[in-house]
Amino acid sequence: MAKDAGVISAIGAVSANGMIGLEGWLPWDIPEELAYFERTVAGAALVIGRLTYESMDVVPEDSFIVSRRDELSVRPGCRRVDSVEAGLQAALATGKPVFVIGGASLYAAAWRYCHRFYLTRIEGSYIGDSRFPEAVDWRAWTLESEIVQVLREHKTASDVRCRFQVYRQLAPLPLAAADCNLAAG
Repeated sequence: MAKDAGVISAIGAVSANGMIGLEGWLPWDIPEELAYFERTVAGAALVIGRLTYESMDVVPEDSFIVSRRDELSVRPGCRRVDSVEAGLQAALATGKPVFVIGGASLYAAAWRYCHRFYLTRIEGSYIGDSRFPEAVDWRAWTLESEIVQVLREHKTASDVRCRFQVYRQLAPLPLAAADCNLAAG
């Protein structure tokens, strides 16, 4: 797992028909997939889109919420930032590994800076209202690892094949050097 400081990673899950969200949460209920997400990001600094942030019950410290809403109230230990780049810079300044955790617009803006993308491909189609962004250019990525498991999806009470994949981007875009000197506080 990408637990090294200075590495920017993204993590998410996508269904066969491109869905990643439904009414502020996941379109599926696969506890093992959610547990994988939680284990992978444990101890990291997180960069989160506002809608994803608002859907979360628990948000760890060193979470940076991307929103242009000055009035956005954030939980203790979290900070609102104006842009993906500002969020990545602040997260890197913590000295922790960094994970972009969604939603769709955040993935679309951040993928070019990511060294790794932890993507669970759920081989089932689900109704949703948020799609994985088409802007992510997978030609720039190499599949590093893949674990395939058949897991129980609880909403439909059926088994679904999940591919836990880790991609590495060959040449992520560096954050502007002058911007990286910004303090996290």
